[in-house]
Amino acid sequence: MHFAYPPRKSSNPPPYLPRSSRIPRIRRSYLRPIAILGLAIFGLIWLFSGSSKHAKRTISGKPPVVLVTVFDDKNEDPVYIKNIKENRVQYAEKHGYGTLLTKVSDYDLNGSPSSWSKVVAMRHAITKFPDCKYMWYLDQNAFIMNPNLKVEDYVMAASKLEANMLKDLPVVPPDSIIKTFSHLKGNDVEFVLSQDKEGLASGSFVIKNGEWAKFFVDTWFDPLYRSYNFQKAETHALEHIVQWHPTILSKLAIIPQHVINAYSSNDYGAQYKDGDIAIVFAHCSNTGEKSCAKESERFSHQWRTSFSRA
Repeated sequence: MHFAYPPRKSSNPPPYLPRSSRIPRIRRSYLRPIAILGLAIFGLIWLFSGSSKHAKRTISGKPPVVLVTVFDDKNEDPVYIKNIKENRVQYAEKHGYGTLLTKVSDYDLNGSPSSWSKVVAMRHAITKFPDCKYMWYLDQNAFIMNPNLKVEDYVMAASKLEANMLKDLPVVPPDSIIKTFSHLKGNDVEFVLSQDKEGLASGSFVIKNGEWAKFFVDTWFDPLYRSYNFQKAETHALEHIVQWHPTILSKLAIIPQHVINAYSSNDYGAQYKDGDIAIVFAHCSNTGEKSCAKESERFSHQWRTSFSRA
């Protein structure tokens, strides 16, 4: 069977092609003004409806630091609690800092251990002091000992951080495969804490205020981590997220314990020495011979004397 070849295309096409649509073509001279007008309208819509949500808020740094402590409702020693509060207030007043002194019962933890209250309190501080530059959380069972040291200079200054931060260090001692960044610069740090003999020490830490701080605190308090029932609650949750969230690890600086978190005994970590900014009564109890109140008696007169001389 024979099939005819299709007709060959003409080698001399017409000078113009017929229009395939009845809609008239827009002249090129009109395209640019239309495009500019469209972009202008889009820009105005974004400016008035969405830009405020995405604009980076400028933090004034007033106050420069907020000191956060959460008090245990179960501690029935009013003299001890009063002593701690006076310590915080006097230090804050000297440097023009803000204070957030709250109780565990102020927060609904949905059945989680009371130690989780420190995380909620830090979020509370961000809300109450949106213009503060830094937030220093210090456990109830601790005294600030050196009133002359300022957090923004002694701990958070970029030069101090670069001198103190422990680089390429296992996040959870002794042999975690996840280590602190070796190339981190002081200006990039937004979260500072130390380690003791057991791991990360969350009894004293500093966070730089800002969008990252909100993200970090909200991540730390995520219901998923609270549901894991870690043995050391929020501390083990912190160790988990620091190791498995590069966004958090990339902002973390671990510094020597004596800088912000020295202990009253060397049984659990670095022991306090004169001149350190604070002393923490690690693993003390509410009652008995090893109560926090008894442990604090050795240092109560010392902090008051140093403050009176400052």
